[in-house]
Formats: sequence, structure tokens, C-alpha cells
Amino acid sequence: MTIKLGVIGAGIMGTDHVTNLATAISGAAVSHVADIDGDRAASVAAAAGARSTTDARELIRSTKVDAVVIASHDSTHAGFILDCLQAGKPVLCEKPLAPGVEECRAVVAADEEITATTGRSLLSLGFMRRFDPGHRELRRFAASGEAGQALMVHCVSRNTGSAPDATTASAVTNSAIHELDSIPWLLGSPIAEVAWLAGKRSTAAPTGLHDPAFILLRTADGVLSTLELFLNAQFGYSTRCEVVAERGTASLAEPALVATNAAGTRSTPYPEDWRPRFADAYRLELQAWIHSLQRGESSPLATARDGLRAAQAAEALILAARHAGTFVPVDYS
Repeated sequence: MTIKLGVIGAGIMGTDHVTNLATAISGAAVSHVADIDGDRAASVAAAAGARSTTDARELIRSTKVDAVVIASHDSTHAGFILDCLQAGKPVLCEKPLAPGVEECRAVVAADEEITATTGRSLLSLGFMRRFDPGHRELRRFAASGEAGQALMVHCVSRNTGSAPDATTASAVTNSAIHELDSIPWLLGSPIAEVAWLAGKRSTAAPTGLHDPAFILLRTADGVLSTLELFLNAQFGYSTRCEVVAERGTASLAEPALVATNAAGTRSTPYPEDWRPRFADAYRLELQAWIHSLQRGESSPLATARDGLRAAQAAEALILAARHAGTFVPVDYS
């Protein structure tokens, strides 16, 4: 059975999703693409042999669309999700679930009401690191206890550059949100409290962003995790994660396929952004979602409640940034 997909958003992520669904995912076909920029929607749709529209809700209502992928601006996520749920359409939404906790709560309530009635959630959330082979191996290592219990986690997230209008808050909700999901997922324990430390500010950072920052996360099991968040590192994209256990460590390997030796130096290339690093994760995530739809099974992706928990941790972290060095508890009520 082929699942006919509508993709909302024809920007970087939406375009990549359309390409993957049209060329690399079995059992999927793109039938519609929506974007507020009609020319962009038409261009992306044409490459997949799909129809285009500037009206996302027209896409959601279409009888030619079985399921929807949302890759539009963060501020539109909650509204489009609720439209999909009302239409009874399965939906995969890129992170975050919504920019704010209250919007997330509304989405969770709507999704869980449907789940209680039908026995299956319609909503999946795109935290793709859960499908990255390296992160999955770190999770297995932490859960196995083969080197004793996990004691600490160290993460680094460096990007080439931030958006000109980036702020400290948006750095949390759009970038650090990945670790706010992946760390509790790795450890099997929710984040209990967070702290924010910031030293000397990069001259490349826009006015509203203190960059880089050093973030502390303590999960309910007592494990302390660190995150260096540097959006304007300029040299390329780099993400690292290491789990420190009692008798050993496990860390992500650099994903470069080639190391060059020349002129007395050894070098490996860095990608310009996150997409090459997580290309496999995105494909594996999409394929797992499509398979679940074909089989009528529950989705193996992150849930709406996972998205709410990440948003609640983000809210605490934004508050912590105003009181640097002070741990702020995460409110899950």
C-alpha cells in the first residue's frame, strides 16, 4: 500500500522531506506540497510530480492526501497539527511541537482524546536523533550497564551560524531542544532541573543571542549532563555526545567518510549544516513512520507528550538564562 503524503512547508526541511519521500522511502508518494510562497511550492512539488498550493488547509482537507508532514515555521505547528487531527489525518510534525508550553498542552489534549477513542495516536514528532545509529548505540550502552551505571553525559552542539534574528530563547527552543529530548531519552530518566552559564560572547552573535553558552541538565536519576551550545562556531557543523559510565565511556564517532593527508597535515571535512550529519536519521525516521501507517500500528517516533516535556524543559532553561548559574526545576504539571 502506498501512502499519499502532503508536505506543508517548502523550505530547507520541507524540500528535503519531499525529496526523501519521493526517492528514498518505500511505500510513500508525495501528492501535494503547500507553502505560502507559491513559486517555491510549485518548484518543490514539480520535482516530485505533485500538486502545489499556498493553502495548507486545502492540502489537509484533500482526499488525495492520506497523511501530512509539517515542516513549516515553528509558530504554525500547533495550528496545523490540530487541523490534521480534526480531519483524522496522521501527521508527522518537525520539532518543536509548538514554541510554547500552553500550545503544546492543547495539542497533547487533542491527540490523547483521539487516542482514548481509537486506541492509536495520529501524531508523531520529528526528533530525528532517536533514529540516528550513533545515538541509538549510546542509548543501548547506557541501558545495558555493561560498563556500570551512567554517571555523566557530555554534549557539544556547534553550528556554522545563527539566523540574524536569533535570540537566547530561540536558541533553546530551536537548537538545544534536541538535547532536551535526546538526553532523557538516552538515560531513560526525565530532566529534573536545568542551569545556564554564559561566558565571553562571540562577536559573530546577533544582539539578542548570548553565544556560546554552557548548559547543565540534571535528570531525575541524578545524572549530570553538560551541553556546549555554540550557534556561530563558523567553521562548520559539529555535534558530539559522550556517555560516561563507572567503568568506561561511549561517544559518537566523527561521521566524516574521508580523512585527507597532505602538505604535512591530516584533515577531515565538516558539513555546513546538520543535514548531511543526520541524513540517515531522517530517512530511517520517515521509513519507520510510513511502515507504521501501512501496518496500522502505533508510530515508533517521539510522541506529543515527548514534545510537551521538551517544551517544559525549554521553558525552565529560558528562565535559567535570566538567572545564570542557578538551577531551575522543570515543571511538568
